[in-house]
Amino acid sequence: MSHPYHGLNELREMFLSYFESKGHLRLPSFSLVPQNDKSILLINAGMTPMKPWFKGEEEPPRHRVCTCQKCIRTGDIDNVGHTARHGTYFEMLGNFSFGDYFKHEAIAWSWEFLTKVVGLEEDRLYPSVYESDDEAFDIWNQEVGIPKERIFRFGKEDNFWEHGSGPCGPCSEIYYDRGEKYGCGKPGCTVGCDCDRYIEIWNNVFSQFDNDGHNNYTELKQKNIDTGMGLERLAVVCQDVDSLFDVDTVMNITNKVSQLTGAFYGQSQKRDVSLRVITDHIRAATFMICDGILPSNEGRGYVLRRLLRRAARHGKLLGVNEPFLYRIVDTVVHENECQYGDLREKQTYITKVIRTEEESFARTIDGGMRIFAEMLAEHQAKGETVFSGADAFKLYDTFGFPIDLTAEMAADEGLTVDEDAFRRLMQEQKERAREARKALGDLGWAGVEFGKDVPSTEFVGYDRTSCEATVVALVREDELCGRIEAGSDGIVVLDQSPFYAEMGGQVADHGVITAKGMTFTVTDVQKNKGGKFMHYGHLAEGELAVGDSVEASIDCQRRKAICRAHTTTHLLDAALKKVLGDHVHQAGSLVEPDRLRFDFTHFEAITPEQLSQVEWMVNDAILEGYPVVTEVLPIEEAKKKGAVAMFGEKYGETVRVVEMGDFSMEFCGGTHLDNTAKAGPFRIKSESSVASGVRRMEATCGRLSLESMEKSHSVLSKAAQFLKTAPAGLLERMEQQAGEMKQLRQAVDKFKAEASLGEAKQFLAAAKTVKGLHVLTATREGLDANALRKMGDFLRDKDPAVVGVLASISGEKITFLAVCGKEAVAKGVKAGDLVKMVSGICGGKGGGKPDSAMGGGNDPLKVDDALAAVDDFVSEKLG
Repeated sequence: MSHPYHGLNELREMFLSYFESKGHLRLPSFSLVPQNDKSILLINAGMTPMKPWFKGEEEPPRHRVCTCQKCIRTGDIDNVGHTARHGTYFEMLGNFSFGDYFKHEAIAWSWEFLTKVVGLEEDRLYPSVYESDDEAFDIWNQEVGIPKERIFRFGKEDNFWEHGSGPCGPCSEIYYDRGEKYGCGKPGCTVGCDCDRYIEIWNNVFSQFDNDGHNNYTELKQKNIDTGMGLERLAVVCQDVDSLFDVDTVMNITNKVSQLTGAFYGQSQKRDVSLRVITDHIRAATFMICDGILPSNEGRGYVLRRLLRRAARHGKLLGVNEPFLYRIVDTVVHENECQYGDLREKQTYITKVIRTEEESFARTIDGGMRIFAEMLAEHQAKGETVFSGADAFKLYDTFGFPIDLTAEMAADEGLTVDEDAFRRLMQEQKERAREARKALGDLGWAGVEFGKDVPSTEFVGYDRTSCEATVVALVREDELCGRIEAGSDGIVVLDQSPFYAEMGGQVADHGVITAKGMTFTVTDVQKNKGGKFMHYGHLAEGELAVGDSVEASIDCQRRKAICRAHTTTHLLDAALKKVLGDHVHQAGSLVEPDRLRFDFTHFEAITPEQLSQVEWMVNDAILEGYPVVTEVLPIEEAKKKGAVAMFGEKYGETVRVVEMGDFSMEFCGGTHLDNTAKAGPFRIKSESSVASGVRRMEATCGRLSLESMEKSHSVLSKAAQFLKTAPAGLLERMEQQAGEMKQLRQAVDKFKAEASLGEAKQFLAAAKTVKGLHVLTATREGLDANALRKMGDFLRDKDPAVVGVLASISGEKITFLAVCGKEAVAKGVKAGDLVKMVSGICGGKGGGKPDSAMGGGNDPLKVDDALAAVDDFVSEKLG
């Protein structure tokens, strides 16, 4: 290696510092969870979070930006560990221009960074351009000075960048020649070969078009630069190692995996694959959980669950049969915290989530092994030598068994797996998922593009309940229009609004937009990507046109009730942390008028004592009357002050902090009370589990709590009146009545028992003598099983020679009891055989001990036939 060695963390800083020197604003990585983008589950490229800036829907913080973006791609998950290139988690370095510089600067800076800053050899670097992009070709040739024969033209598949819908365009890549030892040895091996010799390390995307997702391209109003460069891939070149798994920070994680598993590189290809899979997946999982994702059976939660379970299975292949992945988290954090400080802040929580999932999977995998054993036995019973692809897919889809694991287990039993059928089913699943993602991308609001001509709505509702405003856009039947008439449903966009748009779990304000002779009733408010507040509703009277001046007024009583619930939600969050621990993080919420639903991370059921403690703590905070203070602060200052950020949320350079005395301080853009005392009584209505490691609490405050308390008091008063006592003495009166009822039941039971014994004596007196035994049968209506047993026990104990069958009929149901005294049993007459016979005649079954047995039937018309057969049964048994 003739160029300087650079560590991965060093390269990241070199890149960001270089582009800062070129006037770029350095931004932190966006969350892996897409914000306001339903077309993808996870951020998969550096430019993805910036789509609104590329498309001109929003104004960027600066027209030159650079980032190092966390990314997750799972399309090639089955290749992870088998190749040098594929990884689930990676970091994408990027410099971006939004209508500022274009091809000349982007190409020049990419070359300067690689050759002058990083120090890569110029004669090992080869640029490529889109086949028809003569402009980029000339820049490389005439301005940078690359000979024409060293510049490669490729078609759309290689040199036109697009990833689903959104901005796209031709690109110019830079390849690095790693030398013959990485080549395929074929004559003519050069840039574009599938071998690992020429590796692409930089991609300048000249973003000129917008793809609507159906390969319809429109010219973007502004030309943009989107540069993508895989950090791990650049580190591979700078460290002259074989694969992304061999770069310094990743290898340090693998070393920890080796320490825990006892498996080291080079022992076997299978072990190397497992080490790589575990390393890759634990990196991805750690970052995903840090951004608020939890394991589940759908969406991005399923991606996380699949990664963790796949890593756990490879642990088993290495001989590790207990949870171990959680022990790698500290190493992942250590290698990455210089750039991602929140990893260390949330390390305890991340570790807990992974360990809980591992323990859960350990139980699941045992069930999967049992299913495999059943499937295997079925194949072997049929004499088959091929384990079906459908069974292999079921093991994969239901229990997370990788196909190679199933194949290995089947091979141990002398079977092969129909992997072709398995792959067909996998492909069908992918197609279903693709259609689902496509449908997901089509969901939501109608999708009208307002454009930059329509300004973002200024929200003035923190301190105002009404304001003068101008109508800047109208929508009717999913299309922009200039005017709507009375009786129409539509959407109104204003230049400013006191209406809170639904976000952060808080529901939207309701109210009216009015002018002389015009009333528009607002029933919902949503905020689109461009910051426009869309007021949904119905025009009750008059006409409304773009440009009209109007009065926008919210429903103040509804707003107050929402504020009560939102302020109480913050108090609840703080109380849960104090009672349960700092691992508690918000995992979702819904704030409605005087009602709230709060999802939070916790890994076991909450005890009644803890629940009571939380409720009292929130009510105490309300009674304290803490002033609710809001202020806008730089995000780092807010964090230093101790404000709590919502898990997985993305924040800008400044944040709004809501503080309630020394009890609660959180980032929040919602509306709140000015004092906690106005929240009214807080009552927890329910607490339950909604997902692995996530609990849900539902509660009320304000008027809803008062109404609930009033209803409870009313029921209490009526109950006290019914029992002829005061509410305060209700419990004592109920205990007294319960005691009296118990005595009455005992008296009734005693009476019934005496009556039953009287009847039993009569039965004995009427018994027939059959070959020396006393045989009796009887039928009664509605006797329960307990009463039958008591009668039977009396008969059996009173007369050693008794053979008795008692039948109780209740509707269509028949209950039989057969008893045999000691002499009868000694002569071979057994109650179990007897009750089986009589029950069978009535269409039922029965059985039991030789001296006492019970059965049943469902044909009352045959009871007499069954009892009549008892004499013959005894005679046959005695010969």
